Amino acid sequence: MLSLTAAHPARAGEAVPSPIVGEDWVAWHAAYSEEGHPLRDRLDAVVELLADAVSSAPPGPVRVASLCAGDGRDVAGALADHPRRGDVVVRLVEVDAVLAGEARRRLDAAGIAGQVVTGDAGHSAVLADIVPVDVLLLCGIFGNVPEEDVFRTVAAVPMLCRTGATVLWTRHRRPPDLTPTIRGWFAEVGCRSTAFRTGAGAGRRAWAVGAEVVGPTTDLRPDPLFRFGD
Repeated sequence: MLSLTAAHPARAGEAVPSPIVGEDWVAWHAAYSEEGHPLRDRLDAVVELLADAVSSAPPGPVRVASLCAGDGRDVAGALADHPRRGDVVVRLVEVDAVLAGEARRRLDAAGIAGQVVTGDAGHSAVLADIVPVDVLLLCGIFGNVPEEDVFRTVAAVPMLCRTGATVLWTRHRRPPDLTPTIRGWFAEVGCRSTAFRTGAGAGRRAWAVGAEVVGPTTDLRPDPLFRFGD
């Protein structure tokens, strides 16, 4: 049976509450500050690719959405000094209230316009009033949800993004390595891979970051995407 989040749509910008349990995510984020830690290296790759994605977006407003956004340090780090910071409007979705509060602080300090939603990122309704986006971050998700939910989320990309948008995603490479399959799923929905970065390590410390350019798009449906395991 698929593990799905509760399938009830939210009004624009409204949180869809669903607690994530089994992990101290605030403590987990501390590793991003440790020089030489694999998560820090992965963060650096995401920041670089996100900055490139915003640079390559068409002239005008650039809509950036991040699901399971954590404390927002990837978005803030990529955009704080970006020449197109004034074009960017962000939507960060994070269920942990402490991390969501830190994300708001980071965005405010960096002068980045947008909104942090404290709620469940596992339902497309949380992006209903901002889609189609120009950049979509699916970081910290694919290693924490069932394989069926990874597939479901990838399949939803064409309804969340405009044609030509960039999707950034992460996944550990613990055996059996799912990243080749994930890349194939993106190709099946019309995406074209533009980058695939990997880092050394074992288990969850062996990371990968992918960048995809979105092909043909579809209309938004209020569908469940994923749910973190208990």
